[in-house]
Amino acid sequence: MKLLVCISKAPDTTSKIEFTDNDTKFNESGVQYIVNPYDEWYALVRALELKEQNGGSVTTITVGTATDDSIIRKALAIGADNAVRIDSEAGDAYYTAFQIAEYAKSNGFDIVITGKETINYNGSQVGGMIAELLDQPFISLATNLEMDGTTATINIEMVGGVEVVELDTPFVVSAAKGMAEQRIPNMRGIMAARTKPLEVLPAAPCDALVSFEAYELPPAKSDCKYVDPENMAELVDLLHNEAKVI
Repeated sequence: MKLLVCISKAPDTTSKIEFTDNDTKFNESGVQYIVNPYDEWYALVRALELKEQNGGSVTTITVGTATDDSIIRKALAIGADNAVRIDSEAGDAYYTAFQIAEYAKSNGFDIVITGKETINYNGSQVGGMIAELLDQPFISLATNLEMDGTTATINIEMVGGVEVVELDTPFVVSAAKGMAEQRIPNMRGIMAARTKPLEVLPAAPCDALVSFEAYELPPAKSDCKYVDPENMAELVDLLHNEAKVI
């Protein structure tokens, strides 16, 4: 079984977010990047579990520059067999999906797995676009994936229950919480990652369809309002007329 896991980088959640050039560019100065958690904890780890259960190989793919190599090496340290980097700045979701699909088309993967979204953009678009470009089924927000030969049984949590889908490979799936548990790379994995192959390929010709005009931080939170615990009438009035939650 050949599995392709899409890996992207994201700013560490403790990083201070700032913008430059009249708020048109993200200021990367001093920002610590990590593997996007949904890609690492759920997509990659479940792919490794499937390989351990059924045999095969796990390849990661990243659209990015040489500055992304450290996060790619972490994925290799966790257990991926090899990695591919499409040597290009990641553009919009379509551009990223196009580059991944072009590689996948010529390499015959049984399953392409993405995280449900990135924590910096929260778009949840790339997986569906890859599936469309490959003309394959797409299962979104999967919480469980089991294989029986070439047939997959996938669970998707829904309001009021769980949807169960059965389909044959090849397909594309995005992984949500519940798909797997985080793995911490051990020293053996870290050392092995240094010698695992990281193939760098040129980007396929493709125009980005979206450009970013400006970024904006969310409005600052207002000060807390304190209400005397004996004054329930004031609390109810604030919740009803100001917060509008009741």
